[in-house]
Amino acid sequence: MKLKQLTYLHFFFWIVYILAAIVFPGLANGFSNLIFDVTFFTISFTCFYINYFFIVPLFFHSDKIYKSVFAFIISISLFVIMRYLVEESFLPTFFGVRNYKEGTSFSYYFFDNIFYSSTTIFISTAFWFFRYFIIAEMEKTELEKAKKNAELQALKTQINPHFIFNTLNNIYSLVYQNSEKALPAIEELSELLRYSTKDLSEDVIPLHKEIGYINSLTALEKLRIKKPELLIFEKNIRYPELKISPMILVPFVENAFKHGDFRNKGFTMSISDENKILHFYLLNDKLDRTKDDFSGIGIENVKKRLEILYPKRYSLSIKDSETEFIVDLKIVLDDEHH
Repeated sequence: MKLKQLTYLHFFFWIVYILAAIVFPGLANGFSNLIFDVTFFTISFTCFYINYFFIVPLFFHSDKIYKSVFAFIISISLFVIMRYLVEESFLPTFFGVRNYKEGTSFSYYFFDNIFYSSTTIFISTAFWFFRYFIIAEMEKTELEKAKKNAELQALKTQINPHFIFNTLNNIYSLVYQNSEKALPAIEELSELLRYSTKDLSEDVIPLHKEIGYINSLTALEKLRIKKPELLIFEKNIRYPELKISPMILVPFVENAFKHGDFRNKGFTMSISDENKILHFYLLNDKLDRTKDDFSGIGIENVKKRLEILYPKRYSLSIKDSETEFIVDLKIVLDDEHH
C-alpha cells in the first residue's frame, strides 16, 4: 500500500461511515435524530484526525507501549469531553435539545461513551500505523538506494586507476629515495582499499573505521602536497566502537581535497565524540569558484542519508562560499539507536 492508496482508504472509510451512521438510519427513521448524527459525525471526524496527526505521533514509541496506551486514553477522553460539551451543553443552551436525560452525571456519560469513542480512536490509530509502516518502507528503500550511491561514489572517487596510479607513483618515488615514508604509505593504501572493498557492504561500522579511512586518505593526499603540515586534523575520540553508517564523513573530506587550495593553505578538520555525540568540523579554502557536479551529488547523498538514518538526531551546517567551504556536523550516536 502506498500513501496515495491510504488517502483513498480514508475517503472510503468516511463514505461508508456517513452511509451507515447517518443516511441509512435516517431513511429508516425519518432523520429524527439528524442533529445528533451530525454532531456525532463532526466530533468523530475531528477527534479521528487530532489523534491521527498529533496524539499518536507525539506519544508513539516502539519500545514503550505504555506511551501508546496513554495516548489512546487521552484521545478517548478528548472525544467524550467534546461530545459532552456539544450535546449536553451547547445544544441544550442554543437549541433546547439534548442527547441524554437532564441530570445525567458526567461519570455515567463518560463510561457510556467509551465504546463509541474507542471505535473511532482505534480505527484512527490503525490508519496511523498503516501510514507509519508505509513511510518506514519508503525510507528503507530510499536508504538502500542512497547506500548504493555511496558505494558507487566511493568506487568512482577513490578506487579508480587515476587515483591508484598517482598514489603508486608517489610511493615509487619514496621507495626510490629510500624514504622511511614508503612503508607507511603502502600500509595506508592497503587500509583504504580494505575499507572501500569490505566495510562499505556493512550497514554500520565502528566509528574508528570511518576515521581510519579519513586518516589513510589524508596521509596519501599529503604525498602530493608541498606543505602537508598545513593539513590540520584533530581527533578526540573516547568511544571508538560507536556505530556509524559508512561514508557519512568521507564525502566532505573528498570535497575538500578536490576543491581545496593547497598551494599556500590547507584545511582544519576535527572529530570528537563527547557524550557520544559525534562532532565533525571541516574548514578549507577553495582553489577556485567552480564546483563539479559529482561532489555536489556526494554531499546531497549524505544529506538524504542523515535524514533517514538519524532523524531529529543530527544537525548539519554547510557554508559554501566563493572562497571557503565549512562543514559543521553533529550526530547523536548513543548505543540505544543501534
